[in-house]
Amino acid sequence: MEEKTENKSALSVTDGVPHPPATNSEAIERLKKLKKKKFSCDDLVQGILAGDKMQLSRAITLIESNLAEHGEQAQEILKQCLPSAGNSVRIGITGVPGVGKSTFIEAFGRFLTSMGHKVAVLAIDPSSEKTKGSILGDKTRMESLSTDPNAFIRPSPSAGSLGGVARKTRETIFLCEAAGFDVIIIETVGVGQSETAVHSMVDFFFLLMLAGAGDELQGIKRGIMEMADLIAITKADGNNEKKARMARIEYLNALHLFPPTESGWKPDVLTCSSVSGIGIDNIWDKITEYRNFTVENKYFNTRRDAQKQYWMQETILGKLEKNFFEHPAVEPKIEGYKEKVLKRELSSFMAAQELFDIYLKALRK
Repeated sequence: MEEKTENKSALSVTDGVPHPPATNSEAIERLKKLKKKKFSCDDLVQGILAGDKMQLSRAITLIESNLAEHGEQAQEILKQCLPSAGNSVRIGITGVPGVGKSTFIEAFGRFLTSMGHKVAVLAIDPSSEKTKGSILGDKTRMESLSTDPNAFIRPSPSAGSLGGVARKTRETIFLCEAAGFDVIIIETVGVGQSETAVHSMVDFFFLLMLAGAGDELQGIKRGIMEMADLIAITKADGNNEKKARMARIEYLNALHLFPPTESGWKPDVLTCSSVSGIGIDNIWDKITEYRNFTVENKYFNTRRDAQKQYWMQETILGKLEKNFFEHPAVEPKIEGYKEKVLKRELSSFMAAQELFDIYLKALRK
């Protein structure tokens, strides 16, 4: 009889264990119960005002939700938190792709927390028009800052229209301020439409650029440079330091061609390195200088008041748009009218007018 031989392997497989030895099983059970528990608006508000980041995250999730029930809860939470909001400096950061925004924000955020500040980072992520998905990678790209007890990072899913995302981000700002964060940083992705939305919700807006000014100036829209209260040239270290200094001169010359700012502030150009930390403190000094300058000349509060009015109007427009497209008298007819436009049976304007007339007629019933 042929003797069976065992298959030998260098791979040793041991039986799995429910949890590693170092895991606190009681803590895991408490966490599971906590996740299942439903929190009232009052619970969430109390948690936010106490600086509880977990409760803050739960409340932001309600803001981001498209469910009507969650929307009502979110508005109640905002109403209760609003008196405690507003005590922060709101900073918008943008820049060309590859400039290292997340690396800069991590270095800048760590500098601020070391100075005793509480920092919230809200990142408007790129969203796919086809899938309505979002890349939530900012937490992984800011590993050090994300574990800082005085920092909070919330990459916002940007499914849907830019206007809807911006509104949710603005409401999130209020909750973060109510939770005690005195510096709010909003990162935009790339250089595009989101800059205008972010500019309308921040106090200070700055642009991160790379050395090689001539090439970079061609790739940046004039309107975005005009919005900037500061231009910071990153990666100004090692062999790149000389290029960064030369780029600074180029940008300063370019800024002289722009009209005076509404605030009376003269935008500056600084160089910095996120790796070495050189120049990071100068950027914060410049932001502090700007805030003091605009508070003194009353522009700071004037701008915030204008932003409140702007966002009230944007919210109304957003609700009207949603109501129109989802109205039972309109929604079933939209595709048919699109077909008529494509077949040239109707012009785009005539189709829009007819749909609007249908909507108004339905409202009058």
